[in-house]
Amino acid sequence: MSIEPIVMPKWGLAMQEGTLSKWNVAEGDRVAKGQEIADIETTKIANAFESPVEGVVRRRVIAEGDIVPVGALLAVVADPGVGDAEIDDFVEEFQRTMAVAADDSVAAPEPQLVDTAAGRIRYLKLGEGGGTPVVLIHGFGSDHAAWMFNHEALATGRPVYALDLPGHGGSTKVVGGGSVEDLAAAVVAFLDAAEVGRAHLVGHSLGGAIAATIAARHPGRAASLSLIAPAGIAEEINQAFIDGFVSETRARKLRGVIELIVADPAMVTADMVEDVLKFKRLDGAAEALAQVAAANFAAGRQVTSIREVLAGAGVPVQVIVGVEDRVLPPAGADDLPAAVAVHRVAGAGHLPHMEKSAEVNRLIEAVVAG
Repeated sequence: MSIEPIVMPKWGLAMQEGTLSKWNVAEGDRVAKGQEIADIETTKIANAFESPVEGVVRRRVIAEGDIVPVGALLAVVADPGVGDAEIDDFVEEFQRTMAVAADDSVAAPEPQLVDTAAGRIRYLKLGEGGGTPVVLIHGFGSDHAAWMFNHEALATGRPVYALDLPGHGGSTKVVGGGSVEDLAAAVVAFLDAAEVGRAHLVGHSLGGAIAATIAARHPGRAASLSLIAPAGIAEEINQAFIDGFVSETRARKLRGVIELIVADPAMVTADMVEDVLKFKRLDGAAEALAQVAAANFAAGRQVTSIREVLAGAGVPVQVIVGVEDRVLPPAGADDLPAAVAVHRVAGAGHLPHMEKSAEVNRLIEAVVAG
């Protein structure tokens, strides 16, 4: 009879520890794989933790409020027939093995910089192997860290690249006109510089419109499209979010703006807000954001439509939307072309890849592996 450990997850390469703020299951409960079993808070984000295994929770090792390192044993799942003594031995051995592993830990990979025809681009590459690469394209006002729940999960048997778009993160703050076309050209320039020929493109929000534009303008570069809450499938947009994100410089006001992108405002931490403010203070960052916003969104309307692109993409296309999205209307996915697979994620807002990462990762992996 097997005994399965549940450990503190690693959400993003910078995460070292987390706080188990709440258990959502008790000892003796049977849990399913993907079930939300606990709430975990880090310095960057708070989110529900989904069980990686199924079975009966035989032991909760960590109490609510405990702060433990990544990889620490949180709970033990096993069949009812496994004796308590066996559970005790398993916990003791796990703790001893973990202590040895901590001493042998290696440094996490760091983002790199590459010079491209569009300027210097920062990116993070994870994974190796002969599988077709995956390229993750974030949305407006974000950076490569937006894929902290997805990047490593997808990097099995293939390289996965997450880049900072021009005007964002550690990339050049020169955005040209700032349009979807300009940003798509910059991503293609990155692919050329990184020697990535054909890739599965995964785009969120504005990044979804960019991915679709690459597929249309550069046939053969996209192996598939996984578009998460993509811009360009509906005409409307929450202009208050765009304007507030660009203009707010006070943490309290900015927090209210950022809370619009998630179904549960508790997911937004003070450090998340401060990270956005720090970015906006970088030379050229605020001006770049304003330029991108002006080129793509005006008076509550989106400039770009990708509907015709999706109809004739010629590659597998899926659109994933959060049912509770308050930035882009999820109803925009109601009447997409028949060839587009549409998935609606319950309990998620504009960030389903973060709010319901396990579900979204399964959807992306199904297309990428297929």
